Amino acid sequence: MTDPRALDGSGTDQVFVVFSPSGRRGLVPAGTSVLEAARHLGVDLDSVCGGRALCGRCQVVFTPGEFHKFQVSAGPGALTAPGAAETRYARRRSLAPDRRLGCSAQLLTDAVIDVPPESQVHRQVIRKRAEAREIEVRPVTRLHYVEVARPDLEVPASDLRRLCTSLADQWPGLGDDMTCDAHVLGTLQKTLRNGDWKVTVALRGGNRIVAVWPGLRERVLGLALDIGSTTMSAHLCDLATGEVLASSGAMNPQIRFGEDLMSRVSWAMMNPGGAADMTRVVREAATGLAGETAREAGAGPDEILEVVMVGNPVMHHLMLGIDPSELGFAPFALAVDRAIETRAAELDITLHPGTRVYAPACIAGHVGADAAAVILSEGPYRRDDMTLIIDVGTNAEIVLGNRHRLLACSSPTGPAFEGAQISSGQRAAPGAIERVRIDRTTLEPRFRIIGVDAWSDEPEFPTDARVTGICGSGIIEALAELFLSGLMTADGTIDGTCRERTGRVFADGRTFSWRLAGDICVTQADVRAIQLAKAALYAGSRLLMDRLAIDTVDRVVLAGAFGSHIDTTHAMVLGMIPDCQPDRVFSAGNAAGTGARIALLDHEARHEIEQVVRQVEKIETATEPRFQEHFVDAMAFPHRTDPYRRLRRLVDLPEPRAPAAQSAARRRRRP
Repeated sequence: MTDPRALDGSGTDQVFVVFSPSGRRGLVPAGTSVLEAARHLGVDLDSVCGGRALCGRCQVVFTPGEFHKFQVSAGPGALTAPGAAETRYARRRSLAPDRRLGCSAQLLTDAVIDVPPESQVHRQVIRKRAEAREIEVRPVTRLHYVEVARPDLEVPASDLRRLCTSLADQWPGLGDDMTCDAHVLGTLQKTLRNGDWKVTVALRGGNRIVAVWPGLRERVLGLALDIGSTTMSAHLCDLATGEVLASSGAMNPQIRFGEDLMSRVSWAMMNPGGAADMTRVVREAATGLAGETAREAGAGPDEILEVVMVGNPVMHHLMLGIDPSELGFAPFALAVDRAIETRAAELDITLHPGTRVYAPACIAGHVGADAAAVILSEGPYRRDDMTLIIDVGTNAEIVLGNRHRLLACSSPTGPAFEGAQISSGQRAAPGAIERVRIDRTTLEPRFRIIGVDAWSDEPEFPTDARVTGICGSGIIEALAELFLSGLMTADGTIDGTCRERTGRVFADGRTFSWRLAGDICVTQADVRAIQLAKAALYAGSRLLMDRLAIDTVDRVVLAGAFGSHIDTTHAMVLGMIPDCQPDRVFSAGNAAGTGARIALLDHEARHEIEQVVRQVEKIETATEPRFQEHFVDAMAFPHRTDPYRRLRRLVDLPEPRAPAAQSAARRRRRP
């Protein structure tokens, strides 16, 4: 295959460029425009004006700094200064200070370039919907309509005192120990008079006045916010009914500072002000999601009075304005391990002045408030059967146990499951291959792409459908199908001897690759990237099982946006999870988001999960000697030593055999 790392231009100075969030990277001649480099490397960067700096759709973000993971030191002069065309566009159409036009900016030295969602032709599909769930609605903030006594010279009392007295009289059980936010006092007198002494009061915890509106108001809103390393999701709820009014998702803008958590910790450690930059962009994204969901529900952001925020420890700390550097090395100390409650204004999230933000407790240095939310959602602490919960992401969080004992750990799987670091990989977007099957007789593949319901071999499949790459669920199924069809050995080697049976296997340097569709191929390096990720996932699960001295689990729950879209049988074929009865493996969807909604709508659940989190035993995979042993054994498909007997009852797994290269070596040694 042609080396994709460089444009034609031998003899010229080369610069190394990395594009996020796609993760695509390569060498290009110095002086190449960002847009031209993006097109050559297969990066999804929009442009309709032909590079004339007219449409502005090729806007990118360049951030100078030390990108340790990519071994890139990007100085301020990595791009050319804005030229006349770019300056003219910025003056005419306005261009944010951190934006450049990809058609005008040229690469002079190594750089990391972020392509924001609005500059992508094929937008990422943020598949974090609100899962259906029965939730007891007991919100911490409630509305109370009250008629307040007018001022009286004979009975001197402040407006606030008369408001509190009226609340106690007209709403028995509230008590008379009312307190009030300072911002309410500034407008209280005007509000009372504008409402003709009839107002709606928002009481938090039954005794704190956080908002007052004239007349009758019947709706107050809350936001459940799940801050993932790659994507963020928000669910806007009616606090009185529990109804989900709107849901929205977005890419986490921190991706431009690093694809995974440790890359972002490294950015914070190596770049002055790096943590503050990451805090700023994630808070801006949170404000944007709040506004987007409010608009969809026909409301204003100032109607949101309660926010529950969950995320892994690095996301949790950055959202709260805490430098996460201490999480980058042992003993991985959290700044705080209890639930946090603060005002949205203190986090620079633009909502009502009385809006509170609640963040459940993080469990350990690499097991966060999102894992606590998953536990709340799935409730293993209320069950007798042994449940393994895996929240699949760039940093997988794993929980094992039942009502008697709960253990938790994290495992660094990296971004391969999301299509990053895969030769034809991309994140989930229209045109990405998400399903793959290989005929066991003809060895011909068929596939399905996001945005099209039909399979590629069906008449309904559009002839003009554009296949843009392969996403995480697609690469999982492709590898599992390669293994099941005999095109790949148990050790993960694409078998070159299969060229006699299919022309889709071809020599690619010193290894072999497999062609899926057009120029979409699975390379040996792709297989290794998935092997490393799935071995880390299995090893973390196995480590928790060792601690409980068990060899099997009763049920497995796959959580997270990726976990909800992978085929559970294919995941077991690859050995991503321990052997389990296949019909006892479930997808839970965005369980962290569901847990956040539960905590948003039921204040009693907050106390419940705070108690449970204190009882969770934390296992640190980085310091456990057996983790590496389990990791090595799990590199094989499905596993080097585990026979996966339960899976074999459903799937005809190939028998272990020596790789072709080893067989050839043994033949050469025979006398």
